[in-house]
Amino acid sequence: MGVITHLQGSVKGIPNRYIVLVTVFLTLILLTLKGLPYTPDALSVPLGISQSSVSNEVAYEASVAPVIRRANATFIILCRNSEIEGVIQSVREVEDRFNRDFNYPYVFLNDEPFTDEFKTRISVISPSVMEFGVIPHDDWFQPSWIDEEKASAARKQMELDNVIYGGSVSYRNMCRFNSGFFFRHPLVQKYRYYWRVEPHVHFPCNIPLDPFLYMQDHNKTYGFTITLYEFESTIRTLWQTVQEYVSLYPEHIHPDNAMGFISADEGAHYNLCHFWSNFEIADMDFWRSDAYMTFFEFLDSKGGFYYERWGDAPVHSIAASLFLPQNAIHFFDEIGYQHIPFSHCTENAERWKNGRCSCDPKESFDYNGYSCLRQWEAVAGHR
Repeated sequence: MGVITHLQGSVKGIPNRYIVLVTVFLTLILLTLKGLPYTPDALSVPLGISQSSVSNEVAYEASVAPVIRRANATFIILCRNSEIEGVIQSVREVEDRFNRDFNYPYVFLNDEPFTDEFKTRISVISPSVMEFGVIPHDDWFQPSWIDEEKASAARKQMELDNVIYGGSVSYRNMCRFNSGFFFRHPLVQKYRYYWRVEPHVHFPCNIPLDPFLYMQDHNKTYGFTITLYEFESTIRTLWQTVQEYVSLYPEHIHPDNAMGFISADEGAHYNLCHFWSNFEIADMDFWRSDAYMTFFEFLDSKGGFYYERWGDAPVHSIAASLFLPQNAIHFFDEIGYQHIPFSHCTENAERWKNGRCSCDPKESFDYNGYSCLRQWEAVAGHR
């Protein structure tokens, strides 16, 4: 606009209205040469005219993207290289239903190094930070102090009895690792909250809230979607061991606990109910606490992970039910979830609609005869 300024500064004695007309005329010529539309909005800037549409556009272009509040949290996926297709499917659904708006990081753990192919194929799914770790040998494999002859005999008997994973050592390694070691892995220690994700799981609903922040803001410690009964043949002496622990450490039992979820007779017997831990969102400060670490080490010393087939689900569930206040445990009804053969799909019509759920509430496992959700609702005081 230097030409216009020069013209206005050099022409004297000419009425102002003519100067303005010449200015407008030259402005139109310049806009035409630049390929710009000569609208009132376009003229407003060189002529100093205040237009709301211009100010709005400038404000929009200059705005800064809102800061998304996040918790100190991560997804944790324990998997093998051979499970790449199932892991891709699970991560893709986590991203589509929730994490594309939050970019929470992922930690992948394996008992052997991940291949470059695995890392490459997973990394392209999300811009989130992804870390890949190897589990320390002693955290994964059967301890040397376990009587292998006794453990082997137990596995053979379970195979004869057709107990699922009854003959598997690796499954027992996994249960023990998830019970007492995953939250101590070097890649995980910097985080407080985690969401456990397994290969080949489905999330049929959009997730309308940040579960991590919900846990943090509402003082929740353990979150679940599915409850069910454990196979009694896999944990024959677990409750007896729990009772021994309680007698030694009564100070760890919370006065407002959720004992009613796991026992119908005030702790005399275990009713086999547990939270299905292949989906869990929890505060790892609890697993790292003195109460839980003492509990795990006591259980581990009995050898039940190998002499029987103690699972991390009943171990976590019993600990949460005894050591936490009942209101620190949360049922994430709005999070649709499927881990074959069971699934959770909210029966709340508004949640189902708002989540754009692809699941059928009539197929939900919630009130199946093998579900323990009614026991939980009796303890929590609501449906």
